[in-house]
Amino acid sequence: MPKQAIKTQNAPQPVGPYSQAVEANGFVYTAGFGPQDPATGAVADNVGEQTRQVLRNIQAVLAERGLTLNDAVKSTVHLATLADFAEFNEAYQEFFSEPYPARTTVGSELANILVEIDLVVAVPQA
Repeated sequence: MPKQAIKTQNAPQPVGPYSQAVEANGFVYTAGFGPQDPATGAVADNVGEQTRQVLRNIQAVLAERGLTLNDAVKSTVHLATLADFAEFNEAYQEFFSEPYPARTTVGSELANILVEIDLVVAVPQA
C-alpha cells in the first residue's frame, strides 16, 4: 500500500509542508501535535490541560481512519520543562489503557507551548 495522508478539520491544520498523519505499511505516523484547540486556537495555561488537548487532537486524526489511542504502539513526548513530568503523566494516563505504548519523553525548546506529542499507531489487520 502506498503511503496515504490522513486529514481532518477536527484537529489543528499543518502550518508547513507536512501531513497531520500518514499511513504506510500497516502503521499510522502522526505529526507532532501541540495543544491548540482546533476551533478557537486557544492554548491552556498548564501542562495537564495542554496534554489533554494534544491527545484530543490526535484522537480526531486517528478517528478519520477508525483508530483509537489504544492502537498506539509508540509515543514521543516533548516537554518544555521536565519538572512538569508528573502533571503531564497524570493527564497522559487518562487517555491510554494497558498495554501502554512504548514512550520516549524528552525536554525540548518549544515555541510558546508546554507539550508536543506524536504517535506511531498499528493498524489492526482484518
